[in-house]
Amino acid sequence: MTDDLARIILLVGFAVVAPVGLYHRLRARTDEKLDRRQEGWLVLLTLRPVAVAFMAGMATFLIAPRRMAWAAVPLPSGVRWMGVAIGIAAAGLLIWTFRSLGRNLTDTVVARREATLVVHGPYRFVRHPFYLAFALAVIANALLTASGYLALTGGAAFVAIVVRTSVEEQNLVNRFGDDYLDYMRRTGRFLPRIGNRTKQA
Repeated sequence: MTDDLARIILLVGFAVVAPVGLYHRLRARTDEKLDRRQEGWLVLLTLRPVAVAFMAGMATFLIAPRRMAWAAVPLPSGVRWMGVAIGIAAAGLLIWTFRSLGRNLTDTVVARREATLVVHGPYRFVRHPFYLAFALAVIANALLTASGYLALTGGAAFVAIVVRTSVEEQNLVNRFGDDYLDYMRRTGRFLPRIGNRTKQA
C-alpha cells in the first residue's frame, strides 16, 4: 500500500464519520455548563494536548505525508490493510454508539442533569464503547499510515482516557446509584465480559 492510497482511505473514512459525529454533538448541545475540572488536573493537562498532537500528525500525513516520513515504520502492505479493516470496525462502533447515546453525549466526565442510564446498543456489551472505538481508531490509523508517532501519541491519549474513566464512573455511580453498580457488575469496562455475568432483571 502506498501513502497516497492510505490518504484516500483516511479521507473517505473521515468524510463518512465526521458528519455523523457533528450531527450528534450538535443535537446533544444544551446551555448547561459542564465542569471539566472534575476530570482532574493530570487529565486536563495531558489528554487534550496529546489528542491535538495526534490530530496534528494525522493532518500532516494527509496534507504532506513526506513531512511525517521521519516517524515511518516499515510495515508489510498486508498489515496496513489490516488497519483498514480495524478502522471500518471502529467507524461502525462509533456510529452505533452515537446513535445509542443520543442526547446523553458529552465530552467530559460530567453527566447532564437530564441524563439517562444507557444500557442498550453497544452499551449492552461494554460500559465505554466510545473509548473502545477510539482505541481501535488509533490502532487502525497507526497501521494504515505506518506511523510510530501516531501510535505513540494515540496510545498516550488512550492512557489518559483510561485514567479519566475512574472519575467518570464514580460520577455515574453517584448519579444512578445501584443501577449503575449492577451495570458495572455485569458489563466489562472496555471489553465484553465473558462468563460470570449477572442476569438482567
